Amino acid sequence: MKSYDDKHIKNIVLLGSHGSGKTSLAETMLFEAGLLNRRGRVEDGNTVSDHTDLERERGYSTQISCMHTEWRQYKINIIDTPGMDELAGETVPAIHVADTCVLVLNARSGVDVGTELVWEHVKPAHRPVILAINQLDQEDADYDEVLKQAREHFGAAVTVMQYPLEQGAGFHRIIDLLRMTMYVFKDEGGKPEKHPIPEGEREKAESLHKELVEKAAENDEQLMERYFEKGGLDEDEMSAGLRAGMMQRTCFPVFCLSALRNMGSGRLMGFIDNVAPSATDMPAARTEDGGHLPCAVDGPTVLYTFKTASEAHAGRVTMFKVMSGELREGQELINGNTGAVERMGQIFSLMGKERKPVPVLVAGDIGAALKLKDTGTGQTLHAKGAEVRLAGIAWPAPRLYRTIRAKDPKQDEKLHAALLEIQQDDPSVTTRYVRESSEQVIGTLGEIHLGVVDWKLNKLFKVEAEYGSPKVPYRETIRKSAEAMYRHKKQTGGAGQFGEVHLRIEPWYEGMPAPSGLNVRNTEVLDLPTGGKLVFCNCITGGVIDTRFMPSILKGVMEKMEKGPLTGSPARDVRVLVYDGKMHPVDSNDISFKIAGLMAFKDAFTQADPLLMEPIQEVEIHVPDELMGDVMTDLQGRRSIIQGIEGTGRIQVIRAQVPVAELDRYSTRLRSLTQGRGTHTERFLEYRAVPAELQQKLIHDHQQQEVPA
Repeated sequence: MKSYDDKHIKNIVLLGSHGSGKTSLAETMLFEAGLLNRRGRVEDGNTVSDHTDLERERGYSTQISCMHTEWRQYKINIIDTPGMDELAGETVPAIHVADTCVLVLNARSGVDVGTELVWEHVKPAHRPVILAINQLDQEDADYDEVLKQAREHFGAAVTVMQYPLEQGAGFHRIIDLLRMTMYVFKDEGGKPEKHPIPEGEREKAESLHKELVEKAAENDEQLMERYFEKGGLDEDEMSAGLRAGMMQRTCFPVFCLSALRNMGSGRLMGFIDNVAPSATDMPAARTEDGGHLPCAVDGPTVLYTFKTASEAHAGRVTMFKVMSGELREGQELINGNTGAVERMGQIFSLMGKERKPVPVLVAGDIGAALKLKDTGTGQTLHAKGAEVRLAGIAWPAPRLYRTIRAKDPKQDEKLHAALLEIQQDDPSVTTRYVRESSEQVIGTLGEIHLGVVDWKLNKLFKVEAEYGSPKVPYRETIRKSAEAMYRHKKQTGGAGQFGEVHLRIEPWYEGMPAPSGLNVRNTEVLDLPTGGKLVFCNCITGGVIDTRFMPSILKGVMEKMEKGPLTGSPARDVRVLVYDGKMHPVDSNDISFKIAGLMAFKDAFTQADPLLMEPIQEVEIHVPDELMGDVMTDLQGRRSIIQGIEGTGRIQVIRAQVPVAELDRYSTRLRSLTQGRGTHTERFLEYRAVPAELQQKLIHDHQQQEVPA
């Protein structure tokens, strides 16, 4: 394969909602460049991009796919991404390494919820953006409406480069405002004929061309001066101004396409070649220590891994961008995240599932390597002595939590190892062991994402897993003070057991005054692993309980707080004051005072107006305007408190506070209510009191479970 210098390498990521036509556009770009003899179709499962068994099985993209075209002396690396927000863990790292984002808009549905959600990932990355309005050959296509929505959502930076003369089945002519040319396509698409702009369109085209010239000039002072001097700019000058505007994000060029019929893709590729910035044009990458790493061939060799995947036959495949220097076969690099040394074997340029060996990859290029054992997604590899660690990715937070365990207990260790490897490939998957409920919990972005994980467990790791609903992490506390005593006495021959403890418990809060009427000798403030605090005060006077037994009393209190008296949930935010008791010169020991402390605390807790508390999530829901009523009705049945509703075009954003107990599999329910067009995010807010009736039910259910069969 031909080698390219850093100035002739362009990296783009195809973004858009499900059904916008990203994979078809990637296929057409490869065909247009002569790298394919015939174009595959998503419906037929034979595209270069959707090459995995899972993607062919499901009929849509489930992971990043890297390809490249060779177009007019330039190499364009193309990263195709899934269109579903539940698979955003693939989209985010692709944006991170791309130099230009091509946001594909469906000419029928426009800026829909999926587009909005993709945009939320694009904004913080500060990447140049091209808007490609696709499927203009479809009956319901509406270029003007999509352009209007784009300006409403993305602002004044939206810049018309092209507009169609016809839409729907008759779409075959595009007016190009940069070159002031009309492109005329045959029914089968391909290379267009160039024609003068028709007289009836000239006034409109000249007006839009003038706007385009002004947009190009405003990004550069020298160009602005030339514009005033000459009254216009030539194509090269406009291209320079547009490139500056793209990098400053004051210009989002708009192109017209029918990817399926191969209309407009060649012009888009030419614009990417001539105008879109290369990696060396872009600002230097940030490092974790606040420094910067310029993209330069003469710098140290530094790679950033944006995707790792386990393949049945090839093993581990690591995709990376060369952020600096040159990479050659056989180099030894250090993982800046783990310190592991990795020897680079053969290196490849990617074409979907095909890997083409290359002798060298230079700064700005994208490639892959096999069998890097100690390197995962989102990590830095650098040459010895470089000591570089690039800033990491903010991964999207899980929205669906399920318990997971192996169907066959003999496969528990195998399941654990498989999940670790899946997490290394996709950090948007989380797992944790919840000690209080003895559950292994997996977090994903939704049912589709969980389905991808389950497919990998089955097909790649040969592990069958079963899933369930996690237990709600309730907490117990008290609302008033109470006192109790407990005497533990046991005589079984020989030395017995004796310990008596008197204590008071109080609701604890930050800044509360010292206890009244008691002489506090010592105070311990303990941060509980499940949240909240325990404040333990030794108020013993006269030596009625020896100091050496106080840790045992505390241990008994802590044991009961781990499994509270109401429902077995952890207790929190309690102050315990041990103020009296008795001991025996022979029979008192640590176990006696531990039991006495535990039982006294339990008795006092049940008298102190105990309260069960539940976790509350702050939820933000994006939903099309016409479906908001169904979503609101559903929320009302979930004990939600609506905080506000904000409209952004045709999308409504609902903010609500919802108990975790009411959110089990909510992402699945929302998908059902909105035909897959709605999505949500959530984050922990606080603990609040459970309603009295529900508290009684939960206590009753717990007591029933505790009764021996």
